[in-house]
Amino acid sequence: MRISSWRHGALAALLAFATVGLSASFAKADGEAKLLAPSGTLRVGIYPGSPTSMVTDSAGKPHGLAYDLGGELAKRLGIGVDYVRFERVADIVAAIHDGQVDFTVTNATPARANEVTFTQPVLAIELGFLVPANSQIGKVEDIDKPGVKIGVTKGSTSERTLPTKFKNATIVPAESVKVAIAMFGRGEIDLYATNKPTLFEMSNQMPGAKILDGNWGLEHMAIAIPRGREDALPLLNRFVTEEQSNGVLDTIQQQAGLRGASRAKRE
Repeated sequence: MRISSWRHGALAALLAFATVGLSASFAKADGEAKLLAPSGTLRVGIYPGSPTSMVTDSAGKPHGLAYDLGGELAKRLGIGVDYVRFERVADIVAAIHDGQVDFTVTNATPARANEVTFTQPVLAIELGFLVPANSQIGKVEDIDKPGVKIGVTKGSTSERTLPTKFKNATIVPAESVKVAIAMFGRGEIDLYATNKPTLFEMSNQMPGAKILDGNWGLEHMAIAIPRGREDALPLLNRFVTEEQSNGVLDTIQQQAGLRGASRAKRE
């Protein structure tokens, strides 16, 4: 009888301990979800035309680094996801700064780090140049000449960086990638500068277009969240490491057709 009572008491204690542990786990998960998505839904900022953000496949299904990683994180947190669409990444960074968006993936530049909080790098991506069919520009050395018009996305890293690299060519901002493709057709730009995954996506819509050999730098893509939510960084950095190691990130890259990227190393 005493043994039975002891066993009963021990079992009750174990169950109580497990219940407390489970409650603590749920409380922690709930706390993380509220920190990262105070509205109850993870608002993911995306813009069309780039595999690093969002593209649509032949079946009409969206894919992309920001799109799919946002969906994966929402599942991890046990909450819904709301994709908030913008025309360009600069608008997303501004929305995150203002607390209107909870999450995106973008180039973690020092300038943007003043506006948002970044995780460890997710991917490293080459920056390059796209020229249309029958272009007279065959190599990077042909670019920096008077009269050459380099298209860039308005508010992008390219717009801030390239004027210091090319003193003679003219930098021409475009409102979006879609607009840039039309600008090629009107002769308003001679080449376009951005990350290579976006250039490959653009080249698919421009028969005969090609990406010049080499690169003019790297983008270090990372998750961006609003400032003031730094307590979530340990969770997000674990999330990045796990997605890199479990094959999910590779699948996301393949589905989005993301080319010109390599696995980022944690600094």
